[in-house]
Amino acid sequence: MKLSKNSRWLTSISLGITMTFGAYAQEPAKQENPLLAAWTGPYSGVPAFDQMDLKDVPEAFDVAIAENLADYERIANNPEPATFENTVVAMEKAGEKLGRAFTYFGIWGSNLSSPEVRKLQMEYSPKFSEMGSKISQNKKLFERVKTVYEASLENPLEPEAQRLVLGAYEGFAMNGANLDAFSKKRYAAINKELSSIYTTFANNVLHDEEGYVTYIHKHQLSGLPESLVKSAAQAAKDKGMEGHYAITNTRSSMDPFLTYSDERELRKKVWTNYYSRGDNGDEYDNNENIAKILKLRRERVELLGHKNYPEWRLQNRMAKTPENAMNLMEAVWPAAIARVKEEVADMQTVADELGHDITIEPWDYRYYAEKVRKKKYDLDSNEVKQYLQLDNLREAMFYVAGELFNFKFTALPDGKVPVYHEDVKVWEVTDKTSGAHIGLWYLDPFARPGKRSGAWANAYRSHETYDGKVTVLSSNNSNFIKPAPGEPVLVSWSDAETFFHEFGHALHALSSNVKYPSSNGGVRDYTEFQSQLLERWLSTDEVINNYMKHQKTGEVIPKELIAKIKNAATFNQGFGTTEYLASALMDMKFHLADPEGIDPDKFERETLAALNMPKELVMRHRTPHFGHVFSGEGYATAYYGYMWADVLTADAAEAFEQAPGGYYDKEVAAKLVKYLFAPRNSMDPAEAYRKFRGRDASIDALMRARGFPVPEKK
Repeated sequence: MKLSKNSRWLTSISLGITMTFGAYAQEPAKQENPLLAAWTGPYSGVPAFDQMDLKDVPEAFDVAIAENLADYERIANNPEPATFENTVVAMEKAGEKLGRAFTYFGIWGSNLSSPEVRKLQMEYSPKFSEMGSKISQNKKLFERVKTVYEASLENPLEPEAQRLVLGAYEGFAMNGANLDAFSKKRYAAINKELSSIYTTFANNVLHDEEGYVTYIHKHQLSGLPESLVKSAAQAAKDKGMEGHYAITNTRSSMDPFLTYSDERELRKKVWTNYYSRGDNGDEYDNNENIAKILKLRRERVELLGHKNYPEWRLQNRMAKTPENAMNLMEAVWPAAIARVKEEVADMQTVADELGHDITIEPWDYRYYAEKVRKKKYDLDSNEVKQYLQLDNLREAMFYVAGELFNFKFTALPDGKVPVYHEDVKVWEVTDKTSGAHIGLWYLDPFARPGKRSGAWANAYRSHETYDGKVTVLSSNNSNFIKPAPGEPVLVSWSDAETFFHEFGHALHALSSNVKYPSSNGGVRDYTEFQSQLLERWLSTDEVINNYMKHQKTGEVIPKELIAKIKNAATFNQGFGTTEYLASALMDMKFHLADPEGIDPDKFERETLAALNMPKELVMRHRTPHFGHVFSGEGYATAYYGYMWADVLTADAAEAFEQAPGGYYDKEVAAKLVKYLFAPRNSMDPAEAYRKFRGRDASIDALMRARGFPVPEKK
């Protein structure tokens, strides 16, 4: 998800994050750089992705940085007494050109990376860090914000404005505005150094994703489903290796290969390539970068009087303290690893029955788990995939959006608006009842060289009304393997859930009903909640009966197969929960530890051993490629947020399950939109949830959803 507008200069900026900003009126006389020009065309203007040229980046960034700093200088030096309008609202209007430049460069950084792009990232990351420090350490500017904040405590503003002022004040205070001159200088230097290391970390991971491809031959395809064979052949052809089959070093390629391949040694090779990203002892190894990051983060928060990074980081999150976050994770961890023990025992039994003289290793887990699934539930994941076509799933998402949000999605013809790659398609989003235009939705579904792995959502432009209504431009990006020509894209149930999840982020942006740009930001341990909740609609009868149809026969997925899927809903939860929680716990424990002289590889091994991490699986994101935490600060000591959000998700899902209309109950859906989606960050998340549910969330629903024992009440 994107950063909120005001947070862009209060965090170390990782180039590749898409941000949008308010209005800036001054225009130079000469022809404007295409990356800075106002967006024109239909739908209140759209990005000119067809005019993107990397050679325009340096000038665009140099001009945007200068004008952004000038905007804040004007606010800081305004001779009029500080007010909400001439200070905080004025900050909302600053930096429109910078936002446009970031949108374009975010595309290059995430979707079209190249050595030239990475060179620019390295060059400009420190410059943006310096810009951020100049703003956050501007004494006059902070004094004006502080004046407005203190006045609002005496005479509160309307709720959204009050929260906006609080966010602005906390942003300055948490980022060193109250430091003395010497400490401010050191704080800025740390941010500058971190910005460079973050970029290096991310580029090292991308190098290893692109650089380690496993090519296999026809006689090594045993066990692989037809769809994977065809996509692997196409991937090899695209890489100039026609006649071979390419297993790329991304999760979308690795995961199905480890699930189905009968070739154990190849499974080990693919597994090793994937989980060794950033940890190969070469020039792209990230262990030294991790050590530097941890040390610099600790030094920086100590300047502010905090004991450690999590204490500083979580003060304005839902968890509030690292202890609260740890308490949640530690409440779930014992049940998760206990379930892993049961799962491994089941897998070992199957391996023994098959006469496989092996002991379960991490590269075996998915393979034998799939065999256990078939044995226990007679459920074949590849059989399920035949009913999960990407195009149908997309239409299913549109149906859910129509039922819950009253949205209608209409495909735009190619060429109607510019796109940055031929794979990108665009839909207009309107209100089903009134026909009013709400925004556009861009979909970039396929993996390709230069595109970072995983799935994510961005907002090229966010909703706002404070200076005229602005409509939304949202996007979803995935890494599905592009099929051979004429073949459908078939995905796993897990990938289908992820598709719905990321669409939840897009719906969060599209449903926004806030006044100010910064209100579209979010509290990190809350922003994943809405998207996690949307996953629940994948398994509703309405979606199943209308959109899960066999890719060849067109027949609706049999009720017997759906029953098997639902019966197996808690299957492999030990694996899923443990691999996630291991990453979340390591994130927190790394930042709570003394960073002096830390050896990240050794610390990871010893800490996981102390946690009794099962040897048969690994963290979802091993530390050397844990980009959520070490290629920026978005999820640093906040990866627990997925679990925090999942507590809310499970609890909110039960509200629908208990309603007369189930998951499509109109009354509960209206409250969902009103309190959990539309307010974005204009309302305190805890208050918003209480308005929706009538109470705080309980962990009990989460434990029930995962099939774990519900903790006894003390």
